[in-house]
Amino acid sequence: MNPGTGQQHPISLYLKIWGLLFVLSTLSYLVDYLHLQGYLRWGLILTFMIMKAGLIVAVFMHMAWERLALVYAILLPPLALLVLIWLMAAEAGHTLLTRLLFFN
Repeated sequence: MNPGTGQQHPISLYLKIWGLLFVLSTLSYLVDYLHLQGYLRWGLILTFMIMKAGLIVAVFMHMAWERLALVYAILLPPLALLVLIWLMAAEAGHTLLTRLLFFN
């Protein structure tokens, strides 16, 4: 098989994704420009960041056209790490509270 004869995606798809990434980046910038604070600020920033990363992985890394098993093999380990990090953070808070209660 000739290496140049693989599946081709229309350039319009990539241009639409680039435009959407530009819009999401603009919205992310507006969060700082509008001086939003607190959980709203960080929630919006994280939401826009996850949306941009998802678009990049799905389209530019061609995950949208891969088998589901491969997608799971690539996406599940980082999600498992995030769950473990969350559990460690919760345990750290409990440990700190326990030490403050009993060692002061």
